[in-house]
Amino acid sequence: MRRKFAAKFLSLTAALFLVGCVSYQAQWNARVGNYTYDQAVVELGPPDKRAQLSDNQTVAEWISRYSTGGTVGVATDFYGRPIGGGFMQTAPVYRESKLRLTFNTNNVLTAWSRN
Repeated sequence: MRRKFAAKFLSLTAALFLVGCVSYQAQWNARVGNYTYDQAVVELGPPDKRAQLSDNQTVAEWISRYSTGGTVGVATDFYGRPIGGGFMQTAPVYRESKLRLTFNTNNVLTAWSRN
């Protein structure tokens, strides 16, 4: 029973993740050609990095950082009964997600990428 539930839960989670990725990509693809730098700043805030290229295009990058947190552990004996408790914390690991938008000389979005 638990395995069946776990399998369904994992399948649903994976499907939602894929739908989210596809809709995110479609959202940015639809904005190419009609989304301005000013709209990006209003929606996303000031970029973390910005550069003016030699052909006067603007490349702006927004960086999202998040922590994966620490670890908590509980000691058990051979039969799985708890015999003690403890707190074990590791240094948090930070991950970054970067959204890079390229704007033409009229400040209109021409390309985007995310890593």
